[in-house]
Amino acid sequence: MARKFFNVLSDTTLFLREWIAHPQRTGSVVPSSPRLAAAMARWIPSDPESYVLELGPGTGPVTEALLQRGLREDRLIAIEFNETLAATLQKKYPRAHIIAGDAWLMDELLKKISVKSVGAVISSLPLLNFTPEQAAALSGKIRTVLQPQGHFVQFSYQIAKKRTRGGDDFNLVASQLVWLNLPPARVSVYQK
Repeated sequence: MARKFFNVLSDTTLFLREWIAHPQRTGSVVPSSPRLAAAMARWIPSDPESYVLELGPGTGPVTEALLQRGLREDRLIAIEFNETLAATLQKKYPRAHIIAGDAWLMDELLKKISVKSVGAVISSLPLLNFTPEQAAALSGKIRTVLQPQGHFVQFSYQIAKKRTRGGDDFNLVASQLVWLNLPPARVSVYQK
C-alpha cells in the first residue's frame, strides 16, 4: 500500500513539474483519476489483435487502466509530446510502443512502426488549449488511422458540452461525466 502511494506521489510530482515547464501542452496539474481512466479504458476493442493508440498519456494512469482492462501491452501505442514523460512511460511499459512525438504527426509516426490502423484512439490531449482548426486537423488524422467502427475517446474539462472539440466528424455514441476527478471531466465517445 505504501509503495502504491509513493508511486502516485512520484507521478503527480513529475506531472506537476512538467506542467510548470510546459503548461500549454500539459492539460492539467495532476494526472487523471482512476475513475476517469477506467471510464476511458472501457472502450478498447474486443479484438485482442487490434492496436490502441493513446494520445497524451502523461505519466500513464489511462495507460494502466487500458492494460488492466485487458489490452495487451504490445498492442499499445502511446504518443507523448513531452520527452521526459515518454521516457518514464517506456520504463514502466517496455513492451508497449511509446513514441516521443507530436500527435498531429500520428500517421507518419505509425508508419515508422509499420502500423496502418488502430481499433481505438484514447485521447487525453487538452484540445481546448488548441484552436478549433488544430483540433479539426487532429480529428482528420484520427479518422485516417481509425478502423471502421473504431472508437475515438476524448475527455474534456468542459463538462457542460457532450461533444468535445475535434469530434464534429464522428458520430457521438456515448458521453459520461466523471465527477470523481480533479477537476470533474466529461468522457465523449465517438465512432467512425
